[in-house]
Amino acid sequence: MSEALHALRQALPTRTVPHFGPDAAFIPWAYQGALLAEFARSRGLSADEWLSPCGVVPGQTLTPRQLLLMLASLHRHARDVGFVLGQLSLPGHYGLASQALQQSDDLLTALRLLCEYAARLSPLLTPRLLETDTELLLIWTEANGAPPSLQPVLVDMQMSAVVAMAQWLGGAALPWRFSFNRTPPRELSQHATYLGTELQFGCQIDAMRLPLAHARLPWSAAGRQPAMARSALAQGADPQAWQRGQLAVLYDHLLSSLGSPDEPPTLERSAQRFGVSPATLKRQLAQLGTHHQAQLDQVRAHAALYLMNLRGQRGEAVAHSLGFHDKSNFRRSFRRWTGMTPGML
Repeated sequence: MSEALHALRQALPTRTVPHFGPDAAFIPWAYQGALLAEFARSRGLSADEWLSPCGVVPGQTLTPRQLLLMLASLHRHARDVGFVLGQLSLPGHYGLASQALQQSDDLLTALRLLCEYAARLSPLLTPRLLETDTELLLIWTEANGAPPSLQPVLVDMQMSAVVAMAQWLGGAALPWRFSFNRTPPRELSQHATYLGTELQFGCQIDAMRLPLAHARLPWSAAGRQPAMARSALAQGADPQAWQRGQLAVLYDHLLSSLGSPDEPPTLERSAQRFGVSPATLKRQLAQLGTHHQAQLDQVRAHAALYLMNLRGQRGEAVAHSLGFHDKSNFRRSFRRWTGMTPGML
């Protein structure tokens, strides 16, 4: 394994993480459900207009699928729902995980907590934090799938949530830069208002970048709060907080297998990770709107982009790191993943 690929894997969980499926009921209504309901009330929407069609009763424990249905319903009534909810999402009111964010010493600590306890803080989209000597990169990947029409809303919501949290707890706006894995919208005013002007569309990844020095600046209020919530979480006070969605766990598994000559990433090995048959895993992934090869291609593409863009590796070295023995085969695969050749990149 190359040193650079080893650095990429440092963002993986350090322990075996249980996964939740799209129909696992573990999200208390008082968390994200109440936030969406308050937004609906602020826009004058009745429960019959937006909640009843989702088959959800106020106060019930929610599944990720139900939360997606609720968000999609609100999006039909209010196109800015992602950005507005994002402004209110973090630190949020999600128990110990939210308290831990507020007790963080700096943004870097908070982002590490966000990634570790994403099941509470970001159950619909999984954040992944990478650090170089000079900057950090916060990547957003799927937790349990989402309709293609809703994926941009989720990305906009979580990016604006992190920006708002950093500004509120840190006391200053930060020079974030944003990459989006989609074409630019017709109107960029909302993105500019909530995120700023450093926006790049047509990328292969949804990510936020920031100079590392800004993430290490001490938060003035943090020193007055002992990190009791973080300690309680580490001791297992909220075991559901460190679960991950099935697609996030699959991503972790595939990334850990890249370039391995002994245990290459295959459908059979992935099925073993989840304790199911290959046929069952194929069916589960199909229900999430994807398949094993698509997930493997995404992980390989992300790893290749990281190695070339942030680590400055040439195509031949990247091909070797990812387990390709033929450089031309890697070039063809890279073009299939990204629509461009390594030289064009």
